[in-house]
Amino acid sequence: MVVLGAGIAGLTAAALLARQGCGVVLLEAHHQSGGCAGTFRRGPYTFDAGATQVAGFEPGGSHQRLFTELGVPLPQATPLDPGCVVDLADGHPPVRIWRDPERWRQEREQHFPGSERFWQLCQRLHASNWAFAGRRPVLPPRNGWDLSQLLRAIGPGNVLSGLLCTATMADLLGLCGCSGPGHQRLRRFLDLQLRLYSQEPADRTAALYGVTVLAMVQEPLGLWHLHGSMQELSTSLETALHQAGGELRLRHRVNTLQATNGGWHVQGMGPKGQTFSIGAADVVCSLPPQGLPQLLGDQMPVGLQRRVEGLDDPSGALVLYGAVARDALPADCPSHLQLDWQQPGSLFISISQEGDGRAPAGQATVIASVFTGAKRWFDLEPAAYTTAKAEAQQGIEAGLHQLLGLQESHWLHRELATPRSFARWTGRPFGFVGGIGQAPDRFGPFGLASRSPLAGLWLCGDAIYPGEGTAGVSLSAEMAVRQLLAQRKVGRAA
Repeated sequence: MVVLGAGIAGLTAAALLARQGCGVVLLEAHHQSGGCAGTFRRGPYTFDAGATQVAGFEPGGSHQRLFTELGVPLPQATPLDPGCVVDLADGHPPVRIWRDPERWRQEREQHFPGSERFWQLCQRLHASNWAFAGRRPVLPPRNGWDLSQLLRAIGPGNVLSGLLCTATMADLLGLCGCSGPGHQRLRRFLDLQLRLYSQEPADRTAALYGVTVLAMVQEPLGLWHLHGSMQELSTSLETALHQAGGELRLRHRVNTLQATNGGWHVQGMGPKGQTFSIGAADVVCSLPPQGLPQLLGDQMPVGLQRRVEGLDDPSGALVLYGAVARDALPADCPSHLQLDWQQPGSLFISISQEGDGRAPAGQATVIASVFTGAKRWFDLEPAAYTTAKAEAQQGIEAGLHQLLGLQESHWLHRELATPRSFARWTGRPFGFVGGIGQAPDRFGPFGLASRSPLAGLWLCGDAIYPGEGTAGVSLSAEMAVRQLLAQRKVGRAA
């Protein structure tokens, strides 16, 4: 087996296959694993490059179950409480998303009076979805085996969910009488939170995705802060891969995939410009689907080509990586915050915890990110690019001054990454971050399938069900591996 891309999805797929006794080679273009959940160092500071929090570490959670299967311990982590503090910049106190369900109910009742019908509907739908996901469906199904796994996962509680599979979160607001002028603050809150996880606002986020996103902070689930850095997750998966006999090859960039009789021919460029060529029975690709046309060339299936071309471009990101003395921050500063901000856009801020390994004692890393259109950053001439970066950084720093009181003199380190930076770091087309927007026509049964039209080519990652985040991409990898192993069993029987 050859697995492409050593982000969390690729590492998970490779480790699971190796655990099942398959010969596995995992190819990664970068000098380290992790992808969008990787890290980098600047002097005494360790910065999480993209993802800054994880889900699925609770008992029975996706990562906890996966690591138990792989035979390696979970990285050390602390549950986030509050999971996030959302400042709508409207003169009202910020919204604190508490881990305790009752405390969160009281908080939202205070901030969004008259909205409890909406939240109760979200909770019922989430409970149904979570039970469905726990039965390990395959979505979207592409053959009889896939369909059997899907049908086996459907329970009585999924009837209501099925009726709402084309609905948006804004539709749920309307059903509950929460779409009028008196609920504008709730709508702003939802737009901020949903955009963070689905890349879409409430009127474009699939209801069946959005209800679970909104429930992830509360027990018995939760969001978690990794000790050390996000790289700990990748390191643990690497350990599982190596223990099972798999191989990780860094600085190996795949350029072409060529179907052969009964398998695949994988070619690319390795360290020091040396070419490589590997034969594989199956290929698992965790790279963004936008890169498939270049990898496959004239073998790209027409239907898949049209589907990829019809996708809206994922977002890029502008990220300020900084460090300050901890006493420059407000007392009891939470680890994650959101600010409704105009220029360059709403901010998501992650702040290291004392003693978590990201900064020296008495200091903290501050990471502030904002979504941006990616492609336009590649059209800028050098002078215009420098100007645009400076303007974006100035806008982000102004937001941090508004939210946290940080001033020019407080910064011990500052640098800004753009989509160009992420393109160099991850190799993703145009530095896209996250997967496809989780709109109703692209989520679940209407999404991209992990079983590709080409025999022996499997897809996983943040564009494949169930979507973004470290937990989501791990589940997509697990689903692709189950399909692959079932297919090989059928082949052996034949």
